[in-house]
Amino acid sequence: MSVKSIVAKILRDELTSMGIRSLTIQESERIAAHIFERITDLELELAARDLASASRHRD
Repeated sequence: MSVKSIVAKILRDELTSMGIRSLTIQESERIAAHIFERITDLELELAARDLASASRHRD
């Protein structure tokens, strides 16, 4: 089972525990994939900021 599938299952379980039962497996997997894309984008943005900050401190 992939990490994205695990996150999708956790998402479905959490929503079910809150009384939300209308999310399909495909929808939850699509949301999980989107979450991972956003995390990757955020990691890249933070790495770029760190690099820029380190560059400024060396000057």
